[in-house]
Amino acid sequence: MDQIVQDILSDRVRVSGGITAMTLTGDGRLRWTDGPQRSLTLEKQVLGFVVEGNKIRIRAVVDGRDEICCGGSAGSIVRKDFVFEPLSEDSKRLWCEKLRDFIDSFGRPKRLYIFVNPFGGKKIASKIFLDDVKPLLEDANIQFTVQETTQQLHAKEIVKGLDLSKYDGIVCVSGDGILVEVVNGLLEREDWNDAIKVPLGVVPAGTGNGMIKSLLDLVGEPCKASNAILAVIRGHKRLLDVTTILQGKTRFHSVLMLAWGLVADIDIESEKYRWMGSARIDFYALQRILYLRQYNGRVSFVPAPGFENHGEPSTYSEQNICNPIPSQQQPIKILQQGYQGPDVDLKNLEWRIINGPFVAVWLHNVPWGSENTMAAPDAKFSDGYLDLIIIKVCPKLALLSLLSNLNKGGHVKSPYVAYLKVKAFILEPGALTQEPNREGIIDCDGEVLARGKGTYQCDQKSLMSYDKLQITVDQGLATLFSPV
Repeated sequence: MDQIVQDILSDRVRVSGGITAMTLTGDGRLRWTDGPQRSLTLEKQVLGFVVEGNKIRIRAVVDGRDEICCGGSAGSIVRKDFVFEPLSEDSKRLWCEKLRDFIDSFGRPKRLYIFVNPFGGKKIASKIFLDDVKPLLEDANIQFTVQETTQQLHAKEIVKGLDLSKYDGIVCVSGDGILVEVVNGLLEREDWNDAIKVPLGVVPAGTGNGMIKSLLDLVGEPCKASNAILAVIRGHKRLLDVTTILQGKTRFHSVLMLAWGLVADIDIESEKYRWMGSARIDFYALQRILYLRQYNGRVSFVPAPGFENHGEPSTYSEQNICNPIPSQQQPIKILQQGYQGPDVDLKNLEWRIINGPFVAVWLHNVPWGSENTMAAPDAKFSDGYLDLIIIKVCPKLALLSLLSNLNKGGHVKSPYVAYLKVKAFILEPGALTQEPNREGIIDCDGEVLARGKGTYQCDQKSLMSYDKLQITVDQGLATLFSPV
């Protein structure tokens, strides 16, 4: 039997000069009987409202497909105002009260701290904020503080000292890099246990945008700034796994991915062709396939249930993780405090091992690595596991075909790819099989985590040494603003 929805308020109002009946229903719909648009869903479409004399102006968003004649387009979101006039002062007061109470019941944020990275991607984050983000926040009556980042780790340092009690969330108008900085900053605070609960939002304005692509893809929405900030405004949240990468006394917290081998080489070394724009990735990928590299090394992991057939049985060893072998390129020294990683008894877990050589090793926390790379189609935001993609021996034509399927996740079906879920992971990277004096790059969340001998820009310092490192997962540690 269908449940009867009780109306919250029903009254006659003036719309476009005519008198019509208007109703606020118990399931959050605002209905009226006259005009081309005769209803709005408060949760999805209504951002806020303002009183203008005797009138109430509803600030809303509608599907661009319904507004093509007004500048909209398929898949876009269009801002639109709806004005009505209650017929008495008491009626106006009651409409304002009921609308405000219903909107407040959604638990939407009211105060946000916003980072804008003007240097990321195409360097248009400031324009994206002014054109796409700010107008919607103002429509939703959300107060915000804006901070442009001026250098690497700027956001991290600000977050470490930010008075979080003043804000209901932190938003990054950037690529994934600023989000990673914010997470690490929150986890280095003394009050990290409370700080990491602050909801985090992302608006795509960088090169990769993998996190927000993964979130918006859940509901089939395009990876656009307007869709992303609406996910923040609406206030829905979901938990996110956070990984801790450990080497010696150095820790780094990751939320997106870690790559070694082919993927890391393409991501980092293609920077030398940045003048080519986004085409540099495809160009350098082809170059790396033609002159394919293989790396010695090995990986150890604790498989998720159902993946125990991968690799050979092994045991856990702390050797060289807590005290890595000194390398030619010394890592950056950082002060460690705050969160130290998940409390896991690694010695008593069932470890497996796979020996190289490897073409690529790729760990992913969420499905999309960038807007056009579905690296791990089965990845979940808070399942407590990382998705591991391993490519060992692979013919060049098969590898080219495999990489061409990255935009749909079809690469994981290749017989040359091992795809599994792991709870913990140890990487022991080695040198190139063809050139024992040259090593590789370890890429984490789009930035260099470690550079080996003879690599691109190997004279630059990195956070860790090109040596054994350990990765563990803390299930649902962080919180994201999400469309659902």
